[in-house]
Amino acid sequence: RLAATLDWEERGWPDFSMYYPIFSAAPEAQIFGGALPRETVRRAVTESAAMVFGAGGAAFGLDRALDADELARRTALQMEAHCDALPEDMLPGMVEAQRLRDAAMARATLAAFAEARALDKTQKVIVITGNGHAREDWGVPAMLNRYFKGQGQDVNIATLGQFEISAPDDPPHTYWRVTEAAERPDPCETFK
Repeated sequence: RLAATLDWEERGWPDFSMYYPIFSAAPEAQIFGGALPRETVRRAVTESAAMVFGAGGAAFGLDRALDADELARRTALQMEAHCDALPEDMLPGMVEAQRLRDAAMARATLAAFAEARALDKTQKVIVITGNGHAREDWGVPAMLNRYFKGQGQDVNIATLGQFEISAPDDPPHTYWRVTEAAERPDPCETFK
């Protein structure tokens, strides 16, 4: 029923059975979605994250251009994540799409945080996302830190990354775990 309510399959997500254990592990948890429609994310590729996000984007740093080094590292990661199959001129737009998604998840996290704090000052908020969005240097945690510092507040954020076979040198996460590779079809087959 949850998958049907969320139009899970129609939105192009991987098989719901991969995610269902997360939902069932905390049946009393309130869930806040942070995803954006694909059409909205595609607009960021050509228009920029700041323009598509609109008001409030500066609080997450969308009003600032990335410095050349960060842009180069992020475009290289986008190329790798897309199996070296994207045209190079598309990569900066893909970085903008990533920034937009990070900001949308940060906004949803703030909504969850406000509601949790209203209920109980000790409530915690957990964001479940991929390693790229969970990066402490420029992902959702960095945007949340920027937001709270702009409000003159401190927040305690810890991240957990999961890597198959080996972790990169100095992972951008508070904690990380290395697992065996999951059995699945080659994700790069789509690009061949």
